[in-house]
Amino acid sequence: MESTTNLEVWLRGPITDVPALLQPVAHALLQSVEELEKAGIGFPSPLLWERPCQTASVGFHLQHLSGILDRLFTYARGESLNENQLNYLKQEGHAPYPNCSFHQLFSSYQLQVEKCLDQLKTVNLDHLTDLRYVGRAMIPSTQIGLLFHAAEHAQRHVGQLIVTARILRQS
Repeated sequence: MESTTNLEVWLRGPITDVPALLQPVAHALLQSVEELEKAGIGFPSPLLWERPCQTASVGFHLQHLSGILDRLFTYARGESLNENQLNYLKQEGHAPYPNCSFHQLFSSYQLQVEKCLDQLKTVNLDHLTDLRYVGRAMIPSTQIGLLFHAAEHAQRHVGQLIVTARILRQS
């Protein structure tokens, strides 16, 4: 029998206290953490904000991952963004401080995923299809739509980050 540590997160079984309907969200978020951890091993800080072929930088992806989870899970709760969240959004793609490292940005993402998992554990399943609004334009969605979009959006950016990091390491 294969060790469960060699399996993707979704094949390792349910995440404790996360409702069955939301397991795919939890699995995708935890998988993103594992993939980012591998991608970041030895990643050189001077390359963090490089943009090969005008693509988004590794640093941008790491910041955006934390920010987008925070924003989408806020909307999923039926809340609007606060001033700190709006300021964070404006700063995505810019080094938050000199000598910022992959590990520091990754640690912020790990903390955000932990917050998301805590929120998933408290979701009332009777309200998954309740209407929620996105942004100042009040674009309609649902709680479950926002949670699933957060998971797939995170996976998309992790993939982009991995490719960008590989390109930069080969330069």
